[in-house]
Amino acid sequence: MEDSGTERERGGAMSTVLVIGAGDMGERLAAGLAGHAAVRRLLLTGRSEATVTDAAVTVASGHDCLVEPLVLDAARTDDVASLLASRAPDLVVLCASRRGPWELIDRRDAAAEAVGSAGLALRLPYQLAVPLAVMRAVERTGYSHPVANLSFPDLTGPVLAALGLAPTLGLGNAGMIQLRARAAWRAEHPEAPAPPLIRVIAHHAQVFDVMRARPPARRDERARIYRDESGWRDDDLGYRAPALEPGVRYNHATAAAALPVLGALLPGARPLRCSTAAPHGLPGGYPVRIADRTVSLDLPAHVPVADALAFNQRSGRGDGVERIDADGTVHFTAAARTAVAGIAAELADPLRVDALDARAALLDEVLRRPQPQPA
Repeated sequence: MEDSGTERERGGAMSTVLVIGAGDMGERLAAGLAGHAAVRRLLLTGRSEATVTDAAVTVASGHDCLVEPLVLDAARTDDVASLLASRAPDLVVLCASRRGPWELIDRRDAAAEAVGSAGLALRLPYQLAVPLAVMRAVERTGYSHPVANLSFPDLTGPVLAALGLAPTLGLGNAGMIQLRARAAWRAEHPEAPAPPLIRVIAHHAQVFDVMRARPPARRDERARIYRDESGWRDDDLGYRAPALEPGVRYNHATAAAALPVLGALLPGARPLRCSTAAPHGLPGGYPVRIADRTVSLDLPAHVPVADALAFNQRSGRGDGVERIDADGTVHFTAAARTAVAGIAAELADPLRVDALDARAALLDEVLRRPQPQPA
């Protein structure tokens, strides 16, 4: 077996990729990219020098790729702009947030359960601050290469789009559902050489039900699965893979869905048809075609764009999103407001982009409050 170094030597132009965020997902994506034959240098950033250095050393130990750790507070637009201008990466991969989405998974106190049950949108201040700063840096520097966003793209994408700052596309979510549908098809057709074309229109709000193999009772709330070029509907396929309960193991599927997309965004990559989140800041996820580093929708011929958009906008209510105003202000659903009414009703007030810091501080304060001890 030839090593990756030999493959790199045979390749053409080599790419530099900037991965922002050295947490679990950042390290997974960095490792996958470091093993890609077209990636020569990987810039891995994080706020903690110890964390980012450990992650970079780990990735470099397994791949013939130059991996450089850089300390960066990606919520600081000036710092990100300086890095983009000085290093000019061929691709930016954004997977940093103020707090990770799994932080509340094992908590059973009243505040955590209220915030968790309100839907992930309520924690938008944690997820949006870094993408907002990065995309402002992109605008400021005139950076023109692709930016892929893993930080809750189904919602951060359309908020950023309202500000004229949409990343090229988002990662995960619809791609994870596509992988689950492919896995179910493979299990049912073990002798077939390859799965058919599977395209997905779905929102982050539907991922957990798909991963747990729990189809909603209402069929119009299920992820939309389209098979073959004809695009005939087979929504049940998305729910037929074995169940996996929520937790950090989902990151395996996220990385598996994201890495082919990132590879297709590199210079000289072959075209790719896939499903992924928030292309050009659209709400939810869609089938796309990536060719020459350009992303276009790849909907079945009989599916109007307006219909796909409306479905994902409705589906977003499962994450607690009622609507997004033209200026990016997010309004939360009645269910989200009810969920937090007993702990801090103002958490579900309409959220303006210029109020992210204040709302994040309120979330921190609520989630740090001492909880009543059992009698």
